[in-house]
Amino acid sequence: MKILVCVKRVPFTGGKMVLAPDQKALETRHLGFTISPHEECGVEEAVRIIEAGGAGSGESVVLTLGPPEAVEQLRDAMALGIDRAVHLKTDGSEWDGESTAAAIVGAIRADEEASGPFDLVFFGNESADAGGYQVGLRVAYALGRPCATGLKGVKIEGSSVRCEQDAGAGRDVYMLPLPAVVTVKEGLNLPRYPSVPGRMRAARKPVTTLNRPERPGQNLRVVELSIPGGPGRQTKFLGSGASAAPAVIETLKEIGFV
Repeated sequence: MKILVCVKRVPFTGGKMVLAPDQKALETRHLGFTISPHEECGVEEAVRIIEAGGAGSGESVVLTLGPPEAVEQLRDAMALGIDRAVHLKTDGSEWDGESTAAAIVGAIRADEEASGPFDLVFFGNESADAGGYQVGLRVAYALGRPCATGLKGVKIEGSSVRCEQDAGAGRDVYMLPLPAVVTVKEGLNLPRYPSVPGRMRAARKPVTTLNRPERPGQNLRVVELSIPGGPGRQTKFLGSGASAAPAVIETLKEIGFV
């Protein structure tokens, strides 16, 4: 079994978002970085599948397209048990979904020519920053492989993968023949934390760096970013003392508490 997990370096989702002066990007000087929560679950699931097969039963690979600093996220994934990494190095500018997918497809084909096909390719359902939902589907289409998205359950069964999607009170189940591409959501599993020995091993694991060409022409253009405002607050004076009681009752009725 050979498994690939594609991840993206994104700002910590709990950090304070500050816009750059041109309002077309985030100011990242004071932000920490991680991989998207959905992708963390993809990394964990890949490690679990390989571990379930026993020692020497397969290989797990993590891939990212991003700036030189994205090696940090690759090392984090390898600290969790991923065997090796591929870094498609860019100048740090944002690529649209079409260009990102094309670069990943090229890297997948090159790796498969060198060391055999990937049985399963994991993507997060969407990244935590751009949230485009496109890359996994585009890669699957370009490779001519079946794809299921938004999964909360993944299980290898022989030469197929069982895929489960939440659907109201139940789940939709799909059986895809391998090789396949899947996109997964947070809640698929509970990702482990990297241990100190795991981080030490990750420092010795191989990272293949491929210098990508200049970013191709973009078919999507960022016009402007804005930070949504918080919920507004209102204060209404209802009176004082016992005379305010009727107004309080009427207010409670208006908001549905009485």
